Amino acid sequence: QSGPGRHPWVVNQSGSGRHPWVMYGRYTQELGVYAKEEAARLRDGGGLRRSTSVRSRSAELLEYEKDPCAKCHAQKWMYGGLNSNMLLQYLAWVTYPVVLITFSAGFTQILAPQAVGSGIPEMKTILRGVVLKEYLTFKTFVAKVIGLTCALGSGMPLGKEGPFVHVASLCAALLSKFMAALFGGIYMNELRNTEMLSAACAVGVGCCFAAPIGGVLFSIEVTSTFFAVRNYWRGFFAATFSAFIFRVLAVWNQDEETITALFKTRFRLDFPFDLQELPAFAILGIACGFGGALFVYLNRLIVECMRKQKTINKFLLRKRLVFPAMVTLIISTLTFPPGFGQFMAGQLTQHESLVALLDNRTWSCQGVAEEFDYISHSHAWKHPQVNVFITLVFFIVMKFWMSAVATTMPVPCGAFMPVFLIGAAFGRLVGETMAVMFPDGIHADGSVYPIVPGGYAVVGAAALSGAVTHTVSTAVIVFELTGQISHILPVMIAVILANAVAQSLQPSLYDSIIRIKKLPYLPELGMGHHEKYNVRVEDIMVRDVRYITLSSSYRDVQEVLLTGQLKALALVESTDSMILLGSIERSQLQSLLSLQLGPSRRLDHLRSPPCTHTHSNSTNTSARHGVRFVVSVAEVSRTHARMMRVLNPLPQIAEWEEQQLDEPVDFNNCKIDPAPFQLVERTSLHKTHTIFSLLGLDHAYVTSTGRLVGVVSLRELRKAIEGSVTVTGVKVRPPLASFRDSGNNTTSVSEVTELHKLWNHHRGLSLPREPTPPDMEDQLDDMVKNICEAHCN
Repeated sequence: QSGPGRHPWVVNQSGSGRHPWVMYGRYTQELGVYAKEEAARLRDGGGLRRSTSVRSRSAELLEYEKDPCAKCHAQKWMYGGLNSNMLLQYLAWVTYPVVLITFSAGFTQILAPQAVGSGIPEMKTILRGVVLKEYLTFKTFVAKVIGLTCALGSGMPLGKEGPFVHVASLCAALLSKFMAALFGGIYMNELRNTEMLSAACAVGVGCCFAAPIGGVLFSIEVTSTFFAVRNYWRGFFAATFSAFIFRVLAVWNQDEETITALFKTRFRLDFPFDLQELPAFAILGIACGFGGALFVYLNRLIVECMRKQKTINKFLLRKRLVFPAMVTLIISTLTFPPGFGQFMAGQLTQHESLVALLDNRTWSCQGVAEEFDYISHSHAWKHPQVNVFITLVFFIVMKFWMSAVATTMPVPCGAFMPVFLIGAAFGRLVGETMAVMFPDGIHADGSVYPIVPGGYAVVGAAALSGAVTHTVSTAVIVFELTGQISHILPVMIAVILANAVAQSLQPSLYDSIIRIKKLPYLPELGMGHHEKYNVRVEDIMVRDVRYITLSSSYRDVQEVLLTGQLKALALVESTDSMILLGSIERSQLQSLLSLQLGPSRRLDHLRSPPCTHTHSNSTNTSARHGVRFVVSVAEVSRTHARMMRVLNPLPQIAEWEEQQLDEPVDFNNCKIDPAPFQLVERTSLHKTHTIFSLLGLDHAYVTSTGRLVGVVSLRELRKAIEGSVTVTGVKVRPPLASFRDSGNNTTSVSEVTELHKLWNHHRGLSLPREPTPPDMEDQLDDMVKNICEAHCN
C-alpha cells in the first residue's frame, strides 16, 4: 500500500511467476524497468507534465502493445486506430454497439422473443410448477446464445448472470428431452426434470463467475422458496465442473498461467482492516440498501412509464428496434472518451473497470494526475482538472441510470454485473474518503496500517448487488471472485444491513420483473406484512365456485367449459349438499364431451335406421292373400329417412346432439382426483402462503364440514399479500376482524346442527360397504350425540 512515508512501489518478494520481483498489487512490473523509468522522469524534470491528449494517447498505445488481447475488442481497436480524426473516432465508437444491439434485438424478436431479458424471473416461475410455453426450446437456446453474445460485445452496461442461468436451464431441459427420447424411464419423470433445472441454475451462476459455492447458494436464494436437500450435492457437483471448465479455457487460451480467481486481489492478510472501520462498513451497507431499492424502483418506473404512454407504446410495438438503437446511441455518445467519457473512465470495459476499482493501492494518496502506473487501467480514472472523487461520483451517477435504462432493452441481458460494478465504485469512493480522512491509517497498538480502498470496493460490490437481488450469497461470490476471504466480517455486515433496508422498501429486481410481466408467482411475506398474519382464508376466498355434480348433464359440462378457463373443476355430490368428492381437470371434461359428441358416434347415428313400428294391417292382409313380396309402409319410411339424412344431415345431427347433451355424465370414463387440496375457513393467510409455496399449488378448495364453500387461487393470495383484496369476487375483511379471538374453540349451535345433518345424510346414503353390526351402529350414534352435547355445553 502507498501512504505517507512509504514509496508507491512497495514490493512483495514472495510473489511467484515469471518476474521475481512483483509489485504489491494487481499490476506487475520488473523492478529494474521501474527504476529506469523513474530515472528518466527525474532527468526530464517534469516530463510527465505533458498535455492530456498526448499522455492519454501514449497510454493507450502502451496498453495495446502490452495487452495481446486488446485488439479483440473491436470498438476500442477502431477507436485507437483512428486517433487522427475525432469525428471518425466518434462514428466508430457509436456505430459498433448500435449495430450489435440492433442485430441482437431483431434476431431475438424474430427467432424467439422468449429469450429477451434475464431469465431468472421466468426460471423462478417455472420451478414453482408453472408451464411457460416455448421458454425451454431449442429456438430459444439459439436466440439466447447469439443475442447475448452480441449484447455483451457491444460494451453496453449489461450483465450476463441471468442469461447464463437461462442458457444452463435450456441445456438441462434439452438434455432431459434427449435422454427421455433415448432411454425413457426415469428421464420422463417430471420431478426429475425439476431437479435438473435446479442444478442448472447453480451451473449458470457458477460458470459465470467461476464461483461454484456462491453459485449454488445464489441459485437457491433467487429461484427457490423451498429447496430439496437431495438436490444440494447435485448442484455443487455440476457447478464445480462448470467453474473448472470455465477457468481451464482461460489457461488454454493463454489468458492465465494457472487456474486463479477471476478478479484476484492481494490485500494484506496480517491486518486487513481495523475494528474501528466497521462503522464505516456498516454505513456503506445501509447506503447500498437504499441504492439497491432505488435501482429497482427506477427500473420498474421506466418500464411502466413506457407502457402507460399509449402513443409511445404503440410506436415501440410497431418499431421494435428503435428503442434499443436510441438507448445505445445515447449511452455510447455519453461514454465517448474525448467527451463526457473522460470524466467516467469511458474507454474501459466493465471487466477493466472492476480490475481497477479492486486495486489495493490508494489513488488519492498517490496523486491521481501524475503518478499512476500507465500499464494498469487506473490512468482512465485521472483527469488534470478533476480529482478522483468527482470522477467516481460522476461514474456512479451516470452508470446508475444508464444501467437501469439499458436493462429494459429487448435483448438477452442481465443486471447483476452492472450493479456489481456500481457497488464497487461506491465502495471505492468511501474507501478513498477514508484514506483522506485518515492519511496515516488508523493507529492500533502503535502500528500504522493504511486504509485499503480496494477492500471497501469489495464490500460495496457485494452489498449493492445483494440489495438489488435480495440475497446474502453475494458475499460468498465476491470471496470466490477475489480469491481472498480477509474481509469476511465487513462484507457480511454490509450485505445483511443492505438486505434489511432494501427488503423493507422494494421487492427484489427479479420479483419486480415478475410483477411487470404479470407472471403467476406468489410474492413473499416480508417484514412489512405483520398485519397479514391475522387475515384468514374466509376473508379472501372466492365464494362463487364453478363446480359440477354427480347428476350433471353433458350440457352443464359444456356450459362450464365455455364460460370459464379454469384448469380444474370441483366435483360435488349435489347442489343441495355441496359435499366435495374430488376435482376433475379441464382436459378430462373435454375428453368426455368428445366421446359423447365425437365423429364416430355421429356416423353411427347416421347409419342406424330410425326406430319405427311395422304397420300391422298391411302385414295381416298380405298374409291372408299369400302375397310373397310386400313393401310395407315402415320400410318405405325408413328408406326415406335414411335418404334425407344423407342429403341433409344437419337438422338430424343437431337434434341428436341436443338429445346427447341432455344425458347424464358418465364419470367412469375420466380420471378424478379424489383428494384435492383443501383448506378450512379459519386457516391463516401465513399458513396458506407457506402451504402454497411448499407444495407449488395454484389453487385450493375451502370446505366447512366437508361442504365446498369457496376456492383460493394464486390471484387472491397475491392480492391479499399486496393489500388489495377489494376486487370482484374477493370478500373484504370485516373492520374488527383483527380483534377476532383466535383462541376461542367453542362451536356454534349452527355448526352442531350442520354436523347432525351431515351425519344423518351419510347414514341415509346407500353406498356399497361392508355390513356393520347393530351394536356398532348404536355405539356410533352414542358417540355423535356425546360430541354434539359436549359442543353445545
